[in-house]
Amino acid sequence: MSSSVAELAVAPLAGRRVLIVEDEYFLADDLAHALRALGAEIIGPTGEFNEARQFLNISSAIDGALLDINLRNEMIFPLARELRVRRVPFTFTTGYDRTSLPSDLRDVPIWEKPLNIQAVARSLADDILRR
Repeated sequence: MSSSVAELAVAPLAGRRVLIVEDEYFLADDLAHALRALGAEIIGPTGEFNEARQFLNISSAIDGALLDINLRNEMIFPLARELRVRRVPFTFTTGYDRTSLPSDLRDVPIWEKPLNIQAVARSLADDILRR
């Protein structure tokens, strides 16, 4: 097996940058750990909408994102729409169900809490690698 193929098997997200927007500290930390294990460089995590927007504004190279829908009563949808314009794959993590999403975002993958951390990380990794 060549070294590049072996590296992909071990760290499929090597060289990829993933934004994590989650206001539950321990959950954000667990998600970051799972994505780092896949080789990702983590942007954040942050639980603040304005900080997430700043990360988006200063980081032209974001390869994927995990977005909690409700950040202390502030909805993440404007940021999600900006990621969509940039063609950055993202996934919602939430306590809400799909019917709570605006119609233009109902096709976005959604993981309801409590999360299977490893499954969420692998799912986002698959989306990033298909891009």
